[in-house]
This record gives sequence, structure tokens and C-alpha cells, in this order.
Amino acid sequence: MSFLSEIFQYEWVWRALFASVMVGVMCGILGCFIVLRNMALIGDALSHAILPGVVFAFMIAGYSTIAFFVGSVVAGLIAAVSITWIQHHSGTKNDAAVGIIFTSMFAVGVMGISWISRTQGVHLDLKDFLFGNVLGVSDDDLLMAASVLIYVLLSIIVFYRYLFITTFQPIIAQAMGFSVKTLHYFLMLLLSVAVVASLQTVGVILVVAMLITPASTALLLTNRLNRVLLLSALIGGLAAIVGFFGALWIETVPGPAMTVAATLFYFVALLFAPQKGLVTSFWRKRKLLQKIRLEDVLKQTLKLHERGILNRKNLEEKLGFSPEQLSRYLQLLRSQSQLTSSGELTQQGEQTAQSLVRAHRLWETYLAQQVGLDETQIHNDAERYEHLLTIELLEEVDRTLGFPTSDPHGSPIPMK
Repeated sequence: MSFLSEIFQYEWVWRALFASVMVGVMCGILGCFIVLRNMALIGDALSHAILPGVVFAFMIAGYSTIAFFVGSVVAGLIAAVSITWIQHHSGTKNDAAVGIIFTSMFAVGVMGISWISRTQGVHLDLKDFLFGNVLGVSDDDLLMAASVLIYVLLSIIVFYRYLFITTFQPIIAQAMGFSVKTLHYFLMLLLSVAVVASLQTVGVILVVAMLITPASTALLLTNRLNRVLLLSALIGGLAAIVGFFGALWIETVPGPAMTVAATLFYFVALLFAPQKGLVTSFWRKRKLLQKIRLEDVLKQTLKLHERGILNRKNLEEKLGFSPEQLSRYLQLLRSQSQLTSSGELTQQGEQTAQSLVRAHRLWETYLAQQVGLDETQIHNDAERYEHLLTIELLEEVDRTLGFPTSDPHGSPIPMK
């Protein structure tokens, strides 16, 4: 707390923090469309290709934020048009066209800065453009970042419908009369101004991370575009804050620290996202496997009971479980009131087992009558799907088959 109270006394901290958050939010929102359109490499290209614009702007107007902005946007648009032209009018691969343009323009920019820096009294540090210098944010930089953020937000709001349809269904959008190419170039314009606004904060090399990583993180958490946009903006702003204060705390460079923070958020989402997280998926599969095995125990208990040979040994042989596994599953079924303490089915357990047998035999009948499989081919599929078929789907299968009373093996199908 004393650390925070101390640094907030300085005006440059507030300027740097506001600029970082605005860049994080702006890049987070815009990055969603970049990721969804598979344009991550183009975003990287534009972030490098604006460097010649900075050099020529400096040569014409000197050290001017407005001049840098105009020069960078022009360079970005030239790069975008050049990349698109090469992709459409030559046999060059798309990613190769991107690489050709951005490396050549970046090289021109580096050469220009090197040449200018040899002039006496001129200080144009390449490192500040490559990695940013958020601690040196001026009032002009802050005003530019705010203006670009407002411009990007208004553009997304006004053209949301057009961006949505051209992102997910470009062919349908073209058939409806939307100019897909115009929207593409407009998005390139937004990307160019966003990159320019991010120069002072994270630099041309790391801005692509702020465009791609928050959006990729949000896409792990939800599939709804409006929610993806909000989450990506939130993650981008939060990464900027965490990275900024983390850099001050450990005394390192803020721009790369923001990138690292965004990447950490991504890996947390990759592991623990509700639907797509690796850990979440592992536990979901584990729970499904346990559910299947518990249901198998119930079904085999019912079958062995009907044949009058229900005992522990026969149950182990039928299921292929070890004694320890079977003991664990029996205990779980008792705790769920599916089995009695003596191993007999309760009324609830018998209903569950009968529904599994019904699902199995209905699905076998469907595969035989509707798909045309013979009796030797249907059992294994039915064994898998009996655990996954919903009540609604089973009723539909029953109606389609004409409410059969026996399966292809001649076994009776239990009533629901």
C-alpha cells in the first residue's frame, strides 16, 4: 500500500496508466475481429510497416505527435493495400505476401532511423518505437490515445452489423450487397490508427500481442461476439494495469510486462475456461467416464439379478473392473440411493437401469432398421450411445421406429 500511495503522487504515473488502459481496451476490442478473420499476421505486419511513416514524418515535421500519427497511418494503409494487391494479383502465397511487405517496410524504417540518428542534435531512439516508452507519455500522446479509442469504439458500434456478417459469412454478405473489400480496408484503417496509438505504450513489436492475446483469451471464455468484445476489452485493460504496476514493482520495462500479463491471463483461461479449458475438459471427461461406469454397474446388476446369478464375482467378470474399482463404484451408488447395503437395486436404481436397457435396445433397433447394419455391428455403438442419448431423442427414435416391443436380437424393449 505504501508503494501505491507513493507512486500515485507523480503526474506521469497517472498519464502512463490512463494511456496503457486505453491502449489495452482499444487493442482488445479491435483484436477480436483481427483474430476471427485470421488476420493476426497482417496485424503484425502493419505494426512493423508503420516505421517508415514515422521516419518520413520526422524528416518533414520534426518530433511531432500529429506528424507521427499521420505518417504512420499513411504507411499502414500503403502496407495494407500492397499486401492485398499482391495476394489478389500474383501467384504469391498470402502469408508470403505479408512477409515481403512488412519486412521490407520495417527494414526501410530501421535504416531511416539509423541515418537520422547520426545527424548532430537529433535523438530518435529506435528502442522507444520497438518496445514503447510508456513512462514518457506526454499530454499529446494521451489526447491521441483517447481520440483513437473513441474513434475505434464509435466505428465498432456503428458498423457492428457489417463487421459481424463480413467476418462470419463473407459470401452471404457479398450476396446481400455489402462491400467485403471496403470493410476489409476500413478494418485495416482502424488497425493502423490503433497501432499508432500504441506506439508510445508497447511499441511496434509488442502491439500485436495486445491485439491478439486478449481477444484469444476472450474467445476461450465465450462464443457470443458481443461478450467476446466486452471481455477482450476488460482483459486488455486489466493486462495493461497489471503489467504497468508489475513493471514499476520489479523495476523493468512496462511494455513487455503488459504483454507478459496478457499472456498469463491467456494461459489461465486456457486451463480453467468453463467450456474450453484444458483442466475443465479433463474433469468433465473424468466425470462422464465415472457416470458411464456407474450406469454400467447398474445395468449389469439388473441383468444378473434377472438371471438369478447376481453376486460380486459375476459382476466383476461382466464389467472387467478390479475389486477395488467395483467397491468404489458400489459405494458411490449406495450413497446415491441406487443400491441397497446388500447390493440389490433400489426402486430408483432399477428405474435407471431399465432406462439404460431401453436406450440400448432402441438404438440397436434404429441402427438395424434405419442405418442397415446387421446384428453383429450394432452392439458396440449401442453400448456407447446408451449413456448419451437424451430422453427427447429416445422418444423421437421410438416414434420413428413405430414403438417396437423387441430389439433385433429378440430381447424385449422396456416401456418408459
